[in-house]
Amino acid sequence: MKKIGVLFGQENTFPGALVERVNSMQVDGIRAEFVLLGAIQMDQPSGYAVIVDRISHDMPFYRAYLKNAALTGTQVINNPFWWSADDKFFNYALAAKLGVAVPRTALLPHKCFPPQIAAQSCRNLQFPLDWQAIFDYVKFPAFLKPHDGGGWRDVFHVHNADEFFSAYDQTRDLCMTLQAAVDFKEYFRCYVVGQSEVHIMPYDPRRPHAERYLQDPPKYDPKLLKRVKADALTLCKALGYDLNTVEFAVENGIPYAIDFMNPAPDADLHSVGPANFEWIVDAVARLAIQRAQKPIAPELRWAALLNNTPKATSASAKKPKTVAKKTAKK
Repeated sequence: MKKIGVLFGQENTFPGALVERVNSMQVDGIRAEFVLLGAIQMDQPSGYAVIVDRISHDMPFYRAYLKNAALTGTQVINNPFWWSADDKFFNYALAAKLGVAVPRTALLPHKCFPPQIAAQSCRNLQFPLDWQAIFDYVKFPAFLKPHDGGGWRDVFHVHNADEFFSAYDQTRDLCMTLQAAVDFKEYFRCYVVGQSEVHIMPYDPRRPHAERYLQDPPKYDPKLLKRVKADALTLCKALGYDLNTVEFAVENGIPYAIDFMNPAPDADLHSVGPANFEWIVDAVARLAIQRAQKPIAPELRWAALLNNTPKATSASAKKPKTVAKKTAKK
């Protein structure tokens, strides 16, 4: 019996729905369950064919466990090696290299350096910093946000230098980016699963959290949606994420990629709504089953571990071949 494990934190709707969906598909030799952990012995198999990771970014013990699991053959969604190495500033630079539109973005030194850093460790830093050159490049209005953060934590909307310095003084020892604001008319959050399936969700980050996923959106230009889908796939294939959300703010018909480092994206029923919830549960269930049926053995080199994901195929968009007949007819 091959087991699919779900590793999660405070979520209440998605993990249970995912386990239930996998098991309801009645795929021969595959069952899903919640992961249960104690102390981990090195180089010991996890017992799971696949683990869907929803929490290791917040829990170092889980991240170390998942790396060991991947080393011993477990297919982890998402790859814990790459996720550990990634950051949003790198993503913006990569997007620009790939031809995906991104706002002008600058990486800034810490306002307060981490407590273990001595003054002598900063001798390679320019001082004083040429703030005017940074402002001339990014331009206002802009967003000051962590280079590897999430959940809209420590994000500041600034309209001039005074507002910037007031916000920057509040960033503690976080490493921040300053990014040009996009005066958007349309905004999309896209689920991307298996580097092959895209679900575009009209979204408005200016609304209260409970109202951000638009339930009755206007009609959009098909060419715009086609580009959004293509750019979302381009980014996730380059980054190697099998589960991600990619956000686009559209100004003058150009979709600017704003945020695409969300490997444990919001999938709560009460947040995303029933239709979006049904899509993501079904897509991740099919992906997890596919990875359990067609695993890839890890190559024991760091470069290979960072890229230890199968090439996306159209199979991830199909029902597993071994699903029971009564399920396949639905």
